[in-house]
Amino acid sequence: MLAKLHTFSLLGIDALPVEVEVDVSPAALPKTILVGLPEAAVKESTHRVARAMVNSGFMRPQNRVVINLAPAELPKQAASFDLPMSLGILAASGQLSSELFDQYAVVGELALDGRTRPTKGALSMAIAAVNEEDLRGIVVPTDSASEAAVVRGIEVIPVASLAQAAGFFTGQIEIEPATADLTDLFQQLGDCEDDFRDVRGQEMAKRAITIVAAGRHNLLMLGSPGGGKTMISQRVPSVMPELTPEESIETTRIYSAMGLLKPGQPLLTTRPFRSPHHTISDAGLVGGGSIPSPGEISLSHNGVLFLDELPEFNRRTLEVLRQPLEDRVVTISRALNATTFPSDFVLIAALNPCPCGYRNDPRRDCHCTVPQIERYMAKISGPLLDRIDIQIEVPAVPFKELTAETTGTSSAEMREQVVVARRMQDQRFEGNKTRCNGQMSARQIRRYCRLTDDCLSLLKSSVNELGLSARAHDKILRVARTIADLEESTDIHVHHISEAINYRMLDRGLWT
Repeated sequence: MLAKLHTFSLLGIDALPVEVEVDVSPAALPKTILVGLPEAAVKESTHRVARAMVNSGFMRPQNRVVINLAPAELPKQAASFDLPMSLGILAASGQLSSELFDQYAVVGELALDGRTRPTKGALSMAIAAVNEEDLRGIVVPTDSASEAAVVRGIEVIPVASLAQAAGFFTGQIEIEPATADLTDLFQQLGDCEDDFRDVRGQEMAKRAITIVAAGRHNLLMLGSPGGGKTMISQRVPSVMPELTPEESIETTRIYSAMGLLKPGQPLLTTRPFRSPHHTISDAGLVGGGSIPSPGEISLSHNGVLFLDELPEFNRRTLEVLRQPLEDRVVTISRALNATTFPSDFVLIAALNPCPCGYRNDPRRDCHCTVPQIERYMAKISGPLLDRIDIQIEVPAVPFKELTAETTGTSSAEMREQVVVARRMQDQRFEGNKTRCNGQMSARQIRRYCRLTDDCLSLLKSSVNELGLSARAHDKILRVARTIADLEESTDIHVHHISEAINYRMLDRGLWT
């Protein structure tokens, strides 16, 4: 007897439809054969499935069971096939029959006692189910139901066990579809605890952060240890605009596929902040593996990637950032396929001015030699530096500011300015893929960054004196456009260009 069920398999962060075909036929000895390019986790599932059926009160067929996962050329690597395979075996052996198999996809891992366990990528699978015209809904483990229920236009049926799933398909149990209210989720989970009010002094750095958040620019901070670079970076998400529902689902898909969603958090409602250690590998940063999986730059999508102690990173690892910084996506190519992951993030990097960290610090002596400093700084290439829009110095905070009773600029005040600038950019780029000034193409720069003669003269002299590249020239114009937006100015003036140029302090002319 043959049974067919619908399910999904993850490839990267995308869910692809898979058909589970189960055939039970007479044989001298019981045997289960699994075909369809299963990986180790799927091959081992035959043992889990057998015990889960017996412990749930069903009979294990004493015949030959052939399970085919189609399409055969697609690698199957997750344990989410346990539930559809179990139901298929029960149907093919005559222990249950249902007309709902054609209407609902099924995903879920099983414990030996028949309970369901959470499934990675439930959100992507629910999105894929919406695109399947023949499907009415998707059956998922109870712990993954709130995540999948975020998707509109599909019934999400939560099941806690194999027995409950069997009861639903036979009509013995009616299960209400899970629901999720995005507004409530954002209200409950959308608060950001870190606030710039806690940062003493560093008003110039806060100004730079406001520009970074307003235009989605990249930032590099240079300063002695203990100046507050890490503390400032951790608070950047608190001044960025709130995630839109579309951005939240985009980002949550990545975390769901990696199994990184926290219990009780079906949706990411705050912008991600990732801070990998400097020993990270190329694959850990951009993604990789025989079956590609996302790296840190994709986990930072719609958020912030913070690289502390930038020169301590392997130079080759840093160089792989160059293409994603420009394209906002990263493509991992393998012999059989290529997988593209989103990587639209704000890069914030921090470094010391020298190996000991106290070069130009008035309170401490630096004993680093010039060759040592040059070797230290040479770990960061010019092409990577070109891609960082804003480069500032973060000096040590004076004792007077550390002990002052008055607090500095808060995140709420900074976000108000950011929202004003973003509103102007929304009007400017309405109908385009570009959303922020930091993403403007060369054609858009020529259109939206028209300069007066005085501005052109200042920019020309700066480019010649600093030896700026064409890319750095465009970065200055993008930053100047954002500075003008913060002032709600439709035109770029000389002081906007001057401030943007001052943020290029580490370019080639001043690097050594």
